[in-house]
Amino acid sequence: MDPLFEFLCRMGDNTLVLGHRLSEWCGKAPVLEEDIALANTALDLIGQTQMWLTYAGEVEGKGRDADRLAYFRDPYDFRCCLLVQQPNGDFGYTMMRQFLFDCYHLCLLDMLATGKGAGAPHRANPSSDQRIAEIAAKAVKEVTYQQERSADLVIRLGDGTEESHIRMQRALDALWPLTRDMAALDQVDHAMAEADVIADPGALASLWEYMARNVLAEATLIPPDVSHFQKGGKTGQMHSEHLGHLLAVMQSLPRSHPNASW
Repeated sequence: MDPLFEFLCRMGDNTLVLGHRLSEWCGKAPVLEEDIALANTALDLIGQTQMWLTYAGEVEGKGRDADRLAYFRDPYDFRCCLLVQQPNGDFGYTMMRQFLFDCYHLCLLDMLATGKGAGAPHRANPSSDQRIAEIAAKAVKEVTYQQERSADLVIRLGDGTEESHIRMQRALDALWPLTRDMAALDQVDHAMAEADVIADPGALASLWEYMARNVLAEATLIPPDVSHFQKGGKTGQMHSEHLGHLLAVMQSLPRSHPNASW
């Protein structure tokens, strides 16, 4: 196992799967403005996927490009966290899922691009891998906006009507137990830290959670007291039952016509 390849797949698989989930809202969002915003966010995430998986294919050196990695791997080969695999649910559920991932994603990208996580007091060096630092620097601009938008909607819905508050709290209760999977450390993370690819992966959990809890408090939402967090998505050891169904839809066309070109 090449730790760099694994790390790049984690970055690309998260954005790929979440981008596909958001694309499922196209034409179905509650208002036109949100329909357009969700589609644009999905496009941003797929664009980031292209950069991460293209680099992953180059590192692997087996002739697989971004499309081959996206469409011709089976579920157990994916390295996306459990959170992004979850179905859309209602609009509030989708925005809570987006917000929780945005907080983590922003902190991680900022750490890769600048050496610090978003909101961290001390600035260190950016990733020692120049390609990763450049991709992160481009992506962090998009994700900064995405996090601001999802945070604003979580506050508006959480501190809105009685109905919207109930729905947002219900979404938080369901999704919070999946969040530790994003920043759980393993041998890949330690290898990336030793190579100075990422400055301090151990700080990610506290950084993104601090950001999230501040917004949730303003939204009058309370994270549940969880004794057991589900993990295993980012390592590929335990995916949810939803990933296989998502990939079956996403991969059906290229697998039916594997040699097609546009």
